[in-house]
Amino acid sequence: MAAPIPASPLFLREPEIRRGIELLYFGYANLTRSIDAGLAKQGLGRAHHRALYFIARQPDLTVSALLSILGITKQSLGRVLGELADRGMVETRTGERDRRQRLLRLTPAGAALESELFDALREKMSTAYSSAGQGAVGGFWAVLEGLVPESDRSSVSGR
Repeated sequence: MAAPIPASPLFLREPEIRRGIELLYFGYANLTRSIDAGLAKQGLGRAHHRALYFIARQPDLTVSALLSILGITKQSLGRVLGELADRGMVETRTGERDRRQRLLRLTPAGAALESELFDALREKMSTAYSSAGQGAVGGFWAVLEGLVPESDRSSVSGR
């Protein structure tokens, strides 16, 4: 990978902001393409992956918490969770303290698929992180965190 172009001291000008937006867009598109084949093989899409990812990160996540994290409609999430449950990848159970809660957990099959997909993402991210170096990774995280509304930052792992 070529050495990164340093940011201009005028980094708040339109060309620099557009460059950042384009890098974010194309970087994310390339990252997610790395898992598309694995998802397609299962007949699943990126919405299924996002659900698997966050359920894996927080076993016994409530449906309402997942709705909040993903920012999608109940109907969309219901379709995704229904398909994952039908394929034996996600299981739900009622909450112990609040019987109205539906708690989500990956089954062994769901955990295996999520792990396989994560491995593909980890490979891409590790390569990019290694190329950029530790200081750049911290800066990258700071910029991305700045894009997350303060009220949602507690949802980001590691906080």
